[in-house]
Order: sequence, then structure tokens, then C-alpha cells
Amino acid sequence: MASATSELVFPPQANHNFSRILGDLKRSNLSVGNRLRSIRQDADFASEVSAAFGGRPLVANERCGSWYVPPASKAGSAYFKSTDGHSGQWRFSTRRLNLQLLGLIGRRDGCVVVDSTRRGKRMPDALSKTVPIWCCVLNRVLFPDADDASASHHHQLFTPPNAVSRSEHAQIEAKIPEHVASLLALGLDVEALRRQLKKPIRPVWVTPESQLVPTDTVFEDFHPVICCTSSRRVPGGEMSEGGYIQGAADDTENWALGLTPPVFWRHADLLLSTPEPDLPGLVRSLVADHAAEADTSSPEQVAPCLFVGCLPLAGQVSPSTCTVAVYSKTTDPGSWVKSPSLMEVGVGKHKLASRNLRLALPSISDFVRQFLERPITTDSDPLEGSSAGSSEPRRILVACETGKDISVGVALALLCQHFDGEGNFCPRSPSSGHTKSDIRVKLSRIMTQFPEANPSRTTLQSVNSFLMG
Repeated sequence: MASATSELVFPPQANHNFSRILGDLKRSNLSVGNRLRSIRQDADFASEVSAAFGGRPLVANERCGSWYVPPASKAGSAYFKSTDGHSGQWRFSTRRLNLQLLGLIGRRDGCVVVDSTRRGKRMPDALSKTVPIWCCVLNRVLFPDADDASASHHHQLFTPPNAVSRSEHAQIEAKIPEHVASLLALGLDVEALRRQLKKPIRPVWVTPESQLVPTDTVFEDFHPVICCTSSRRVPGGEMSEGGYIQGAADDTENWALGLTPPVFWRHADLLLSTPEPDLPGLVRSLVADHAAEADTSSPEQVAPCLFVGCLPLAGQVSPSTCTVAVYSKTTDPGSWVKSPSLMEVGVGKHKLASRNLRLALPSISDFVRQFLERPITTDSDPLEGSSAGSSEPRRILVACETGKDISVGVALALLCQHFDGEGNFCPRSPSSGHTKSDIRVKLSRIMTQFPEANPSRTTLQSVNSFLMG
């Protein structure tokens, strides 16, 4: 006699095995191979969007966006953070001004900003809210004549109604005046920025659900900032998508094995044709080969005599350059000064680096000041080269492992301590009367000169603590 199904009892081990099998299936669907194939598919869509909008240039919203834009097609980078668009936050970041986009937008009548988001969401907050805030604030600053009907229209906030509710839209719009005030407080050359544009800017949204119709349309009233969500929305689990992963490039530290967008795109065909079991070994090999290549990137100038760069330092550093190299290993402060023009500071990694940077900044500041105050002799000056009367100018170079984080924080501290508003050295005692507003103004000037700079919040907190403590 058959037993009733209600009388069936599965042993605990069966439940355990079932959970393990589901976990294995999920991991196999989230494999490196599936992620790379999904990235390639999403990148193809981003290229289609550019073509559909008359070939407008592709801009990667870092960090994720660079995976979806082949380097040969990448016209620039942006740093619109989703956290600035999170509910209740709605910030205009004076740390990430993205003003480098204005020239590109003006020359090419707009651009396509590429980003993605993880499973379930239609588009990332960076594209649905942070970019619209940015457009609205800049329009009000660069096109301030609100008495004109068209200018008043361009002062409006535009958000996608399928992603931002009317209530949230109203709350975001209520904060726009304070964002405008914060931008104006930076004292930027508004007229110079205005000359880069022919008309106001406005966001336009495109997702894989959109109907793309190729067009060479010229938007008469505004430059379009086309917010392209490259990943197709997956409402359920990836197991039903045949290996496709929405937002596959997210969380690279958990899956990429050190692979970066430039290395991926350089070897995309090889990676995508390699069997899954062989991929980890291939990736590690490619990453190691890339790391062995010489770094030819040049330091970035952030003030008349102040530069930031990436480690390792290439070639022989000039004796007229005061070099501060900040390493991600902890070292004894007594060993930091290597010569009158070279300081190697070991602060460690992550939160430890932030705490140690705060403690190291007084020593770094004193070292740089002593270098700049040392008199220049008319004879063979070790700081000015080997020949008498050398005219080579003195420079300050701060380098870290990325060239964009801690080095920028150190440069900001030095700019506040030892340089005037024009970026010229002030041979006097360091000022202790810094305010957050003053520091923010100096940071905005660095970010304008070096848009790719990306100092972390903890780095900036260390700098603020040093300057205001």
C-alpha cells in the first residue's frame, strides 16, 4: 500500500545535501567565465547605445563602468557614486566634481555615461539620481538667468519616473539650492566652465529594455547626458538566465583574481574561449605578466610645483625634486628620511593606513618645508642639479601605490600648509587656522587639475584631523 506523501520524512542529511547542491549551482552560475561573457554582452549593448545616439562618446562611470567600455572606445571617466544618490542622502559631491566632462560634452554634443547595477534593480542610483543632481546644479550655476522662460526650464530637476517616485523627486529638488551654494563656495572660474558648453545639459536614460532607434538627432535645447545602464535586469535568480549575470563586474575583489578592465580587454578573445577549469590559472598568469610591465604613467600636476604619482617611481628622480613615497607596509618612522630630498613612509593598508597617515603627516609636512626653505646656492646645489646656476625648478612629488588616493591626501595637506591661493610656496610657519571650507576649496582645485584622483573618505578624514586638530 502506498504511503501518503504527508507521512514522508526526509532525513537531516538529505536537507543538508540539497542546500549544498543549491550552493554549488549558484557558485557555478556566478563563475568567472559567466561573468566575463556577461560583461562582453553588456559592453556590446553600450556600444549600440553610442551608435544609436549618433556616435556620442562613451564615458565609463568608475570603477564598474570601465569593464563595459573597451579602452579603444573609452573617451573618458566619471565618478558619479551611487551612495550620493541613496535615499535620504542626495548629495552633490564637491569631492567628485566631474568637471572634466564639460569639455567633452560641449565638443561632442553630449556623451554616454556607462554603468550597471546588481540583480533586481532597473538602474543604479548613480544614473537615476546622482547624475540628475549634477546636471541640475551645474545648469543653475552656469546658466543662472532664471528670468528667461527657457533658463527656468533648464533649472528643473529631471529624474526617471520609473525609478524615482514623485515624493523622492520633490525631496531631492528641495536640496538643490544648498548644492548650488556649496559649488559656488569653491570659487571656481564659472565663466571658463560656461564657455565649454553651448547649451545646458540634461540626463536621458537608456536600459536594455529601451527601444533603440538609430538617430543623428541634434537636441536643440540641451546637450544630452545619456545614462546607459548596460546590464539587463534579472528579477529572479541567475540560474534561470543561462549563465547571464546582471552587474557582473561588481565586487571584483571577490571574483576577478586581480584581473582589471585593461587586461581583460587586451586578452578578451583568449579569456572567453578558455574552458572554465583553466580560467583561474590563465587569469593569474595574465595579471602577473601585466604587473611585470614597466609603469610609464607620468606624475599629475595639481599645483605649480606639486605633483602626485604612482609607485614604483620610474627612473632616477631629479635632486631638485622632493619625493615623498607612501607605501602600504608599516615601517619605523626613524627610517623614513632617506636623503634631504627623499622620504619613504610606510603607513600600512586600509584603516591602519588611514590612522598612520594622520600620525605621519606632521613629519611629512616638516620634511617638505625644510626642503623648500633650504637656500639655493649659486654653485653646485645638490637640490638644483650638478651644474652651477641650474635653473631647474624645485618640485614636490608625492607617490602612492595607486597614485589617486593617499598621495592626493598628502598633496592636499601640503597645499593647505605651505602654499598660497595661487599654489605658490609661502616661506612661513604652517597655518593652523584651517576650516573645512578652506580645505574643500583646495581639494576642488586638485580635483579640477586631476579628475582621476579618488581620495577615500578615510584619507580625507585623516587630512582634516591633521589640519584642524
